[in-house]
Amino acid sequence: MHSVRQRTNLVVRPTRLFARARISCASVQTRLGLVGYGAGMASAQFRAGVVMAVCHPDMQQILAFERADSTGSWQLPQGGLNAGELPIDGAWRELFEETGLTPEHVALRAEHPEWLAYEWPPEVRARKSSPRDRLGQTQKWFLFDALSADIQPIPDGREFVAWKWVQPRWLIDHVVDWRRGPYERVLGALEGRPSRYRRRRARSL
Repeated sequence: MHSVRQRTNLVVRPTRLFARARISCASVQTRLGLVGYGAGMASAQFRAGVVMAVCHPDMQQILAFERADSTGSWQLPQGGLNAGELPIDGAWRELFEETGLTPEHVALRAEHPEWLAYEWPPEVRARKSSPRDRLGQTQKWFLFDALSADIQPIPDGREFVAWKWVQPRWLIDHVVDWRRGPYERVLGALEGRPSRYRRRRARSL
């Protein structure tokens, strides 16, 4: 597991969307009464998870991955939280497991301040091994910067089989429709942003 708490050289480039994302995940959970959120949500109607968006150094593209079980279906890396796992730790773990990317390849920029949820359509719920009363997922989104334009993700072959750099709007338009709401919310805010940001050292995310 690659824990952000072990990194001392993280850089945050603030954007309007992430302006409120400078407090720690643990602080967010405590303030909302959600300590142990990942474990608690496992028995509720929405599974707790994370989504990771990796931005190209040109600040105009993000990494998209093609699903192994659906040719032509593209999305961002994502995954569920383990019991007791902090969202940021889950984000690093899932990013490595699904794409092979580590702190050697990407740096954490920011975290979306809200949990974003979506419901599975009935046909998807029927295929899930989740409890029958589970309706969908609620996720924390994390934004990473690629440290080089030459990074080479390694899709795990189980979740993903291919990758490419795309415009945020392209991915919003091509992700499966029942996931589109959160994608529009987060990636839509990244469109047209300035290509340069004031850098600062992150004390806590």
